[in-house]
Amino acid sequence: MATPIYIDESSGSDIPGSAHGTETSPYHTLAYALFTSPDAPKFLIRKDPNSPYTDPTQSALKKAKKTADGLVKKAKKAEEAALKEQAEEKEAREKREKVLEESKKVAIVEDPALPPATKAKLNALEALRGKRVRVFGWVHRLRVQKDIIFVVLRDGKGFLQCVLSGVVAQTYAALTLTLESSIELTGTLTALPEGKTAPGISGKPEPNGHELIVDWWKCIGAAPGGEEAFTNRLNEKSDPSILSDLRHLVLRGETSSSVIKLRSQLLAAFRDTLTGVNHGCMEVTPPCLVQTQVEGGSTLFELTYYGQKAFLTQSSQLYLETCLSSLGDVFCVQESFRAENSHTRRHLSEYTHLEAELAFITFDDLMTHIEAVICETVDRILANPLSRSLLYHLNPTFTPPTRPFLRLSYVSAISWLNEHNILHPLEDPLTGSPILDPETGKVKMVKHKVGDDIAEAAERQMTDIIGRPVFLFGFPKELKAFYMKRMEEVGEGGEVFTESCDLLMPGVGEIVGGSMRISDSEELLAAYKREGIDPGPYYWFTDQRKYGTCEHGGYGLGVERFLAWLANRYTVRECCLYPRWPGRATP
Repeated sequence: MATPIYIDESSGSDIPGSAHGTETSPYHTLAYALFTSPDAPKFLIRKDPNSPYTDPTQSALKKAKKTADGLVKKAKKAEEAALKEQAEEKEAREKREKVLEESKKVAIVEDPALPPATKAKLNALEALRGKRVRVFGWVHRLRVQKDIIFVVLRDGKGFLQCVLSGVVAQTYAALTLTLESSIELTGTLTALPEGKTAPGISGKPEPNGHELIVDWWKCIGAAPGGEEAFTNRLNEKSDPSILSDLRHLVLRGETSSSVIKLRSQLLAAFRDTLTGVNHGCMEVTPPCLVQTQVEGGSTLFELTYYGQKAFLTQSSQLYLETCLSSLGDVFCVQESFRAENSHTRRHLSEYTHLEAELAFITFDDLMTHIEAVICETVDRILANPLSRSLLYHLNPTFTPPTRPFLRLSYVSAISWLNEHNILHPLEDPLTGSPILDPETGKVKMVKHKVGDDIAEAAERQMTDIIGRPVFLFGFPKELKAFYMKRMEEVGEGGEVFTESCDLLMPGVGEIVGGSMRISDSEELLAAYKREGIDPGPYYWFTDQRKYGTCEHGGYGLGVERFLAWLANRYTVRECCLYPRWPGRATP
């Protein structure tokens, strides 16, 4: 007996390859069954899996036969179209192969009768318009239009549109040119007509530009095409882990390179601000290999240093303090390291720390200084055409902060959070772990109380609602480092607070942490004892209180966090060259 073809109108499938017309794998329609199996002796059909299979009616067969005939015609047309496309592709391939073979015979030689070309970087071309120039770089964008090739060249300093036409566009190298190949070109730099645009410093079109009309060029380093082509290895849909592995290629993109360029401008602006007449700080370079802790032992990266225990520094603060008596107010821009198993968007295991220490100041002086440095640095960024262009390319809606910044005490912040129903996770007092609600299985959330460490999420939510820079100050001593000076006044419950502050920025949260430092030797020795710190290795730090102490304070600014705020980046991982976080030390 011949095997029938089965059709289930509710659960069957007409997708090619997904069904086979069997009882367990039926087709969806009778028409498709007739189309795939026109010579089948028998068809059985049902409305749904709960109905029995029956013979189709003659009218159903007639209607399905008409639809099946249409499918046959459609399939025939598709087959003919595919054959035609294959023939056209073959013809185009043969034509291209012929053109490529002929192109190998084309050679271009730099014309000695032309004026000598001036070698220049792409950011220094404006004064050379109308002249012959020689430029080097990488193929950032490539467009072939008939007998003309448009190349957007990138050299790290800027971008330049280059036009290859005539014989220079007919060489084998020109016809096989690929993205990210490195090339050398000479030609006449021509100002664009009014209303036309050309790639600017960020790679985006800008008015009043110029382009290079190429008369000679050569490929220095050809990048691969095919499967290894740049756009196949990396594109906007690439998985984040692939983007991290290929960070060396990601940096070639307009956005990533603009962030790093702005970072360079930002560091220069900070240095100009701090060393300028308003602040008169001197830059020093403390060591990164240390044998003391600053922010607690739990976040130290430990290593063996010639048989001794040593650490990667958490902060250069202690060393900066030793410079006050000899160099006056000082600052550094150094890497700091924190062994926190944190994967938030604002944490890194290695980050750039801008730190400063100031002598003979008050707590109010310290916050005023931080505020001034922030605002003056932003002003410098906006006053510089290059950094301003980069900033508004990355963050078109940027608005500089206005002074004075809001100053909010820790106790007032606790009240503010409770008034706005921003809750705090209830934690086990012994382990510090969040306590789960047995009914919902979620973390129990409660109102804040004095003594709580305000969580990152609550802090950021508060800052975003306030919508302006906020100095949060006067934290309980239990929440802060051993070296911070106590406030004279105590809380209603006898709490002891410190002359400490965090500067919070909307969208990022804390970007600066600072405090006045303990200036009395006995008080510092008591702080060592309270924290269980052996004072022996800190003799050089303690000596600062022994040989002419003074009231002094300082701060640390996270450069990546500041840049994330400035450039409106989602994560600090975008704001450094090769970010390091738990589990990531590649490339």
